[in-house]
Amino acid sequence: MAATAPRPRTTTRDPEEIAHRLTAWLGTRLPGAKAVGVTVPASNGMSSETLLFDIEHPEPPLRSCALRLAADPAAYTVFPVYDMPRQYRTMRIVAEHSDLPVPKVLWLEQDPGPLGAPFFVMERVEGRVPPDVMPYTYEGNWLHSASAAEREHLEAASIGLLARLHDQVPVHKAEFLALPGEGDTLRRHVTAQRAYYDWVVDGRARSPLIEAAFDRLEDLWPTDPGAPVLNWGDARIGNIVYEGFAPAAVLDWEMAALAPREVDLGWTVYLHRFFQDLTVAFGQRGLPDFLRRDRIEARYAELTGHTPRDMDFHTLYAALRHAIVMLRVAYRQVHFGEAVLPADPDTLILHHGSLRAMVQGSYWD
Repeated sequence: MAATAPRPRTTTRDPEEIAHRLTAWLGTRLPGAKAVGVTVPASNGMSSETLLFDIEHPEPPLRSCALRLAADPAAYTVFPVYDMPRQYRTMRIVAEHSDLPVPKVLWLEQDPGPLGAPFFVMERVEGRVPPDVMPYTYEGNWLHSASAAEREHLEAASIGLLARLHDQVPVHKAEFLALPGEGDTLRRHVTAQRAYYDWVVDGRARSPLIEAAFDRLEDLWPTDPGAPVLNWGDARIGNIVYEGFAPAAVLDWEMAALAPREVDLGWTVYLHRFFQDLTVAFGQRGLPDFLRRDRIEARYAELTGHTPRDMDFHTLYAALRHAIVMLRVAYRQVHFGEAVLPADPDTLILHHGSLRAMVQGSYWD
């Protein structure tokens, strides 16, 4: 989306004020410590906000940290709830029960007083992240410039993360991530997305395309959704820090939930396709042989013994979920005067063409 329009604002907070308040708070947790070099990364997302800083303390070593701060309610938030304790607990459980490289979490602050919202602090891992702006499928970034063998190594290692997450973390340790409602975990997951959509369009124009996609999901509903596992939620390479072409840190756990394995896999497949389709539409070749659906499915099956099922359903579901987020982001731009509301709200969804093709059953032809 940022490839076609100026990047929407991600915060209404004053970085200097936040830095001052962070230093004051840090002194209560680590007497004599100071937060230095506080910066807001240019790649900051539009959900939780990230601050980067170093801890200066009389007793070394100097720690490099990242702080995840719940979204500013005044910023027309992308999601209705930002549960920082839930993210903090998820990262601790994944670190304790798997060999995934999850950054070490240091402190959780549930009191909104110090910074205006709850937050947690984790150790910062150095490395590089495939860019979203401009997308890594575009020319001119480190991943696009890599050799086919290097990208294949990164792809294999990244799918390996999902396989190990799903296989290693005991479900009973993640029961707190179970979504409310009736039915199995897939039904609850979709029900939660329907509730999110209703929140997004409250007082705004509804999307006929998104509602048609929900209807199509019912037509494709799996006869056996499968047993739940801990889903990362935002399972894509743009949320991984790489050292060379190997994963060094797995980030962004705010969408974690209990769900079938294919919910994560569908998200991984479609979020890459979103960037690839966008790149081709703008006249570039992109990375057509990278993160292909058939390769992802085959590698995951080889690593876990579980052959992904009902992937037409799950890639449609991923595209639908992404469409709801994009609709909210677009309405947010309208709210801040950065965009004008069109007559057809479906055009606010950048991938409306591919979503419509999925609803019609022609996308993967």
